[in-house]
Amino acid sequence: MSGNAAEVLTKPAFRKIDWLKRDIAVERRPDGVIVLKSRIPLNPYEPHIPAPLAKWAKERPDVTWLAQRAGTERQWRKVSYAEAKRTVDALTQGLLNLKLPEGRPVAILSGNSIEHALMTLAAMQARVPVAPVSPAYSLMSQDHAKLKYLFGLVKPALVLVQDGPAFAKALGALDLNGIPVVHVAHPADGIPSIAYADLAATPVTDEVAASIAKITPDTVGKLLFTSGSTGMPKAVINTQRMMCANAAMMMQTRPRKADGPLPTYLDWMPWNHTMGGNALFNPLLIEGGTLYIDDGRPVPGQFEETLKNLREISPTYYANAPVGYAVLAAAMEKDDALCRSFFKNLSLMAYGGARLPDDLYDRMQALAVRATGERIVFYTGWGSTETAPTSTGTYWDTERVGLIGLPFPGVELKLVPAGPKYEIRVRGINVTPGYHSQPDLTKAAFDEEGFYKIGDAATFVDDSDPVQGLIFAGRVVEDFKLMTGTFVQVGPLRTDAIAAASPVVHDALVAGQDRPFVGLLAWPNLHACRQIMNDPDAIYEQAVKHPAVLASLRKGLEAHNAACNGASSTRIVRVMLMAEPPSIDGNELTDKGYINQRAGLDRRADLVARLYADPPDEDVLVLK
Repeated sequence: MSGNAAEVLTKPAFRKIDWLKRDIAVERRPDGVIVLKSRIPLNPYEPHIPAPLAKWAKERPDVTWLAQRAGTERQWRKVSYAEAKRTVDALTQGLLNLKLPEGRPVAILSGNSIEHALMTLAAMQARVPVAPVSPAYSLMSQDHAKLKYLFGLVKPALVLVQDGPAFAKALGALDLNGIPVVHVAHPADGIPSIAYADLAATPVTDEVAASIAKITPDTVGKLLFTSGSTGMPKAVINTQRMMCANAAMMMQTRPRKADGPLPTYLDWMPWNHTMGGNALFNPLLIEGGTLYIDDGRPVPGQFEETLKNLREISPTYYANAPVGYAVLAAAMEKDDALCRSFFKNLSLMAYGGARLPDDLYDRMQALAVRATGERIVFYTGWGSTETAPTSTGTYWDTERVGLIGLPFPGVELKLVPAGPKYEIRVRGINVTPGYHSQPDLTKAAFDEEGFYKIGDAATFVDDSDPVQGLIFAGRVVEDFKLMTGTFVQVGPLRTDAIAAASPVVHDALVAGQDRPFVGLLAWPNLHACRQIMNDPDAIYEQAVKHPAVLASLRKGLEAHNAACNGASSTRIVRVMLMAEPPSIDGNELTDKGYINQRAGLDRRADLVARLYADPPDEDVLVLK
């Protein structure tokens, strides 16, 4: 907890949440292994994801489920639960009429949309897995290598694209022989395709209800792809049981008040990623709330759409990456109306992908107090595509950022000693049965007790009191030793360095293996750099050399170094800003937006050499 006890007592209270009790059983084994699990049993959960759609279509037929801006006027197009159910049933019948090969998925190449959501539910009702693919593999990749690999791996039975011409090049790179293509807006030239509107107009028969009745907990609902950070992506089997149980876990830790506002989300996170597609999409549907699809992104030139939306929509729950909160905070500090709208009904803020900087936490809380008189808890969790996704959460009023919390009901964590930290392994009803068509990888992913080996590491806030929670400590395989033999924990150092360099740095690579000291290759946060430069049109090449940007970078990292008390494992001696963004084709950037340390350092070996050159390169900052 930041601040001393006297300071904490003077702070405004957090907006009330009836958190689940932290009742954690701790097993300490002779070999140093620790097993954590909640003593509280998991609540009953839905039989499958389409079930709540049918429920709310009857009980809340006129409530909006999905909304997205459309048309030249960019007005909200809204779909009620009753309308959605009718369309989903028609699409289901259309899929059944096509008699798709059993076990082969519907591949969705485009991003979040109302049609994407409705086709997802229709595929599930037809007992056909849905496989959402990162649009970047189609639209940003030059060689479409990952897209072609994934098609060979899962062998889709049908392909959906929002706009055919935008995906024409990607579709042309694939062997679509015998695979129907469905387009929403326009067909791609030269590629036969079915209009989504025609499929959605299919007359419904009793086959739809019969198909829904045959869905079991083990029915595969989705094939979600991993980031491919250690090679080509894997297709993770997501059963109906996994997804429904995980949604129940999240809802049980922070139950919604019956008399509270209707759950309302404004969210941009991609549905091909388990956080957007499962952790947000599924609980919102199960609770019968409204999801506003945000076409904005926390990147320069696109966050204005999010701000426009937040001036109209008051979410009850909001999630974003720290860089998104940084831009949002700057906007709300200048706009009281936006600030009031954002915090009006908000019960919880969530973050992920990186540690939330302490100064950004303080700014957001100051804004919350200004708007409501209360603070709002910042929540985060931990998991992976293989765990549907979240296995832990910070389900208590905490001011500490960087935590990953404690296990949910129904989840066991196995902590295996790994030097100064623990390798985390997980077992539970939310864990995948394996990888599609890759039994060898499935076998290697689990230990002898059936715990999934996720590859992440953690430490305790307090070894003697595990209930205070776990702190994320990076990937086990990323750590290295300096030339001196000193061990460097990359995960914590990377997040601390990014936080210290905020707002200049968006992300970074930590270098230093077999070198005399730690160095940093950093990507600038262009939006923040433009503000520092007072130049709204500055480009990356200008930002990385600007004196004011470099001065801010130096100030933040030298403050970090001063707090290191001379420890070479955490002190950053040199840093260089990079103008070239991380590459998807080069495997530096996963489709989920995470940085692959090893691939990045290998691909940028020339920059690493410049970072450690003697004398240092002119673009390198040498820090105190």
